[in-house]
Amino acid sequence: MIKKIVMKNLTCASCIAKIERRVGRLPYANSASFNYTNQILLVDFKDDFDETLALKEIKGIVDVLEDNIDTHYLDRRTENPKPKFVHDYLFPLIGGGIIAIVFILFRFPGYVNAIFKTDFAPLIVDPFRAIGYWIGYLFLVSRIFTMLVKGIKNKSFFDENTLMFIATLAGMALGKYEESIAVIVLYSVGELLQNRAVMRSKDEITALMDIKVDYANVVVGESIVVKDPMQIKVGDILVIKNGERVPVDGVVTEGTSSINTSELTGEVKLQRVEPGKDILSGNINVGDVIRMRASKEYSESTLAKIIDLIENSTNNKSKTEMFITKFSRVYTPIVVGLAVLMIVYGAIWGPKPFIDWANPEVSYLYRAATFLVISCPCSLVLSVPLSYFAGIGVAAKNGILFKGSTFLQTLTDVKTIALDKTGTLTYGSFFVSSFTNDETLKVAASLEKYSNHPIAHAITGYFKEPTYELTDVSEVPGFGIRGMLGDEPVFAGSRRFLQTNDVEVSQGKLPVGSYTFVARGGKYLGSVVANDELKETSMETVRNFTKRYDTVMLTGDNEASAADIAMKLGGIEYYADLLPEQKLEKFNAIRTNSVSLYVGDGINDAPLLKNADIGVSMGSASDLAIEVSDIIIINNDIRLLDKAIKIAKRTRLTATENIVFSLTVKAVFLFLSAIGVMWMWLSIFADVGVTLLCVLNALRIIYIQRYLRVDKKEKKPK
Repeated sequence: MIKKIVMKNLTCASCIAKIERRVGRLPYANSASFNYTNQILLVDFKDDFDETLALKEIKGIVDVLEDNIDTHYLDRRTENPKPKFVHDYLFPLIGGGIIAIVFILFRFPGYVNAIFKTDFAPLIVDPFRAIGYWIGYLFLVSRIFTMLVKGIKNKSFFDENTLMFIATLAGMALGKYEESIAVIVLYSVGELLQNRAVMRSKDEITALMDIKVDYANVVVGESIVVKDPMQIKVGDILVIKNGERVPVDGVVTEGTSSINTSELTGEVKLQRVEPGKDILSGNINVGDVIRMRASKEYSESTLAKIIDLIENSTNNKSKTEMFITKFSRVYTPIVVGLAVLMIVYGAIWGPKPFIDWANPEVSYLYRAATFLVISCPCSLVLSVPLSYFAGIGVAAKNGILFKGSTFLQTLTDVKTIALDKTGTLTYGSFFVSSFTNDETLKVAASLEKYSNHPIAHAITGYFKEPTYELTDVSEVPGFGIRGMLGDEPVFAGSRRFLQTNDVEVSQGKLPVGSYTFVARGGKYLGSVVANDELKETSMETVRNFTKRYDTVMLTGDNEASAADIAMKLGGIEYYADLLPEQKLEKFNAIRTNSVSLYVGDGINDAPLLKNADIGVSMGSASDLAIEVSDIIIINNDIRLLDKAIKIAKRTRLTATENIVFSLTVKAVFLFLSAIGVMWMWLSIFADVGVTLLCVLNALRIIYIQRYLRVDKKEKKPK
């Protein structure tokens, strides 16, 4: 059972991994994953758990790691705690004021004497100066020290608070008062800027998919009642006014209007809707008032599923994110150990004095303190997850839904792409082009009205006459459908389907198209031929794929139809007449050892979508196909797969840039501090400065649009 626990105000990057690990180790929890952007912890609880006890223990884990965190279940809101003004703001201000006064009195006694018309210089002696600095330092370091004590009580010894406290305390002990205090001030200001930058980035990413619906206009009797979307039931009649967002999936019952689909598909265009037309939640009515009948409850609607996918996208973390989490866990103890070795070396073998009170910059204790300030891994812990979440947000804004950042990363390694034909490369809007005779068409329509296959819809839509009443109707996915017409069995499906039911299909040349063979009473009647039109966008996109990937088409359609489509796509490799299990076997045979991707939309594609390294389903896909796929393309445009790959590559590049930049700067600064040519106050740049730059670099994913362009508009078939 998955529960969402809000952890409002949690900004400590190093705390997140600890919370995930400790909650995941609770006896009633299977795992835990924190979504940094919406500050929700997703916990997979076992069936026999106590909600109240679980929340209490999880809140206890959070409270020992970080102050001022509002922890509660998502559906049980509480009032956000107010910031601790005295602890977080007043103490640093008082400390800063004391330091400023001491600094002015000591450094500029002439100005003080001139202002007060007296001679204060003799009063300013070193003991008073040192006491003033220490008082100011204690005020400034109070919050860091509090967090350090909490960490020690919780057996968490190595974090940024430990590093900062030890380093500045050593600097104060060496008499480097101004520099140590400057480090604390810069660190505090940097933390404030860092948190603001992270919060801004979270807001930017969240705004990409700000598609929640706050209310719905429900017709109750003769009046219209405003309700929460969660209260909508299947069959309710809703009123959608101009400018309002459709709250649930449904069917238009009254009125004609235009809806803006850009929020879901990323494509700026209007779609005309009229009575009988399906309408998806999340789209915006930009025309006249319409009425619709709800076909799904809110929790099952397209909008709710999209929001849920985005919120839960951090469940499947990329290898890079998992590496950074593990790396940061061992990195800090290692640098602390190196700092200790530096001190030991300086005390025993160092050519310079271990502590030179006259010139503390050359002492090994000072070098070690500077070394610690530089080593904080916050830039990696924050920026890498933000990069991937920004990529997921940009993709969602463009109609591409990733079920986790792991698929965003894996997509960049794809070498083999396999494509279904119907509904993926073609429109899936079949039309009957020919049939053997009227009886063949009537029997086919009588059977196909029980099927949801696109060809079945084409046949039943084409045949306008009354159909036979059948009994014992059953469908065999990928094969066909059977039933009883009185005492006679009737069949409609593939040639193989009829042959397995002891019906001999007459051989003969048929036109290019998808065939439905029909039999009655054990005798072959004839066939119905349906055609589907290839998407114009498929030709351009697939030809581009063949230049970069091993591209193949797998279809259950007949050889002639598959060959015709393959030729239009530039002569790509294809395999036809495949049953679902044969599709899987063929895919496993061609994938070799490369990362594989499969794109499909039908129930018979579900095994392949699940088996492939990455399964991509189109928005019109069956619920089962969407459930097992890793990426969903909402508006059925195959071009968006190419766009998804570009977003994935850009995201991975940005994450790599942040890792390389952060580690390079830290390595250079650590080396300089080890050889004694680094100032402690400047080392703050290697910590907070690098973090800020990496977070801002991650945000660039949102604003760089040149790699997202799609040049041609898709033309719908007439």
